[in-house]
Amino acid sequence: MGTAGTIIVYGLAFYTACGIASALAFVSVGVTRVQPQSVSLGARILIIPGAVALWPYVVVRWRRTMGTP
Repeated sequence: MGTAGTIIVYGLAFYTACGIASALAFVSVGVTRVQPQSVSLGARILIIPGAVALWPYVVVRWRRTMGTP
């Protein structure tokens, strides 16, 4: 694999690692701040893949609920 391919693979790995970390934090703590009703365990499990893939949006929305820009 060439240099460009290596950069892409490492970039995807970094994006995925950030997504997993933020998704686990969001599902365990942040989902109750964004969603005012209680969230069941099954719903939290279903949220994880989307939160991993869309972690920048999830983090921005979570920060807005905490009052930080």
